[in-house]
Amino acid sequence: MVFRDAIENVVLLISPFAPHIAEELWVELGHEPGIMNADWPKVNEEALKRDEIDMVVQVNGKLRDQIKVPSSATKEEIEAAALAAEKVQQWLDGKTVRKVIVVPGRLVNIAVS
Repeated sequence: MVFRDAIENVVLLISPFAPHIAEELWVELGHEPGIMNADWPKVNEEALKRDEIDMVVQVNGKLRDQIKVPSSATKEEIEAAALAAEKVQQWLDGKTVRKVIVVPGRLVNIAVS
């Protein structure tokens, strides 16, 4: 069932670029002729949601690590996870953290001196 839905969606999506081939495939899939009158595929918003996201951790603007955090994590939780990361700890050793910039869903930049 899922495979068939995927094939039908692909045929619908190629129809503007290859209308004749798409029409033939549409009929082969058991539909009435007239793919141009068919509804465009709908987006499943639930399928796009992620439980975890990967975030880049930078120290003084240089990539030092990547961390996985829950997509619902707050800035404070993301900051704490970045500061606790093992690879980041070696770059913070003996240095003072001046500022931590968190861009949710993207990166964490830690300024040290």
